[in-house]
Amino acid sequence: MKLAEALILRADCQKRIVQLQQRLIRSAKIQEGEQPPENPNELITELEAVSAELADLIKRINQTNSQTPFGDGTLSDVLAERDILRLKRGAYDSLIQAASIRQERYSRSEVRFISTVAIAEIQREVDTLSRDYRELDAQIQALNWQTDVVEGNGNGGASR
Repeated sequence: MKLAEALILRADCQKRIVQLQQRLIRSAKIQEGEQPPENPNELITELEAVSAELADLIKRINQTNSQTPFGDGTLSDVLAERDILRLKRGAYDSLIQAASIRQERYSRSEVRFISTVAIAEIQREVDTLSRDYRELDAQIQALNWQTDVVEGNGNGGASR
């Protein structure tokens, strides 16, 4: 299985767990004399199975990421870099939004707000971070479709 496929399966498991949680909540309590919409014990069994599948996928994905070369490091290293790019971009974008708020003044006696940062300069930084993120993400996605996921062998280790 390719890494990209494992990532898709991981997302699917995460969605299934959320859906099972919602179904369990709907079936957790009923009015006396009624039947639950679904058998909670069967849902719990399914939740346990999907959770075990997700845990296995996450371990295998993490092992694969730490063993896959990327540039001067590993795929894990570059994923951390990509996460930082996203966080910085979000922080700068929030700063721009906060500094750009325009308030209508109806008289000279009302308080006037001014920006304390150079919005255009920060916007250029956001644009650069966005471009860097897109380029790095495209490289990661390409590698994900070329990389085989390590096989789980039941003892926490992995082989390639």
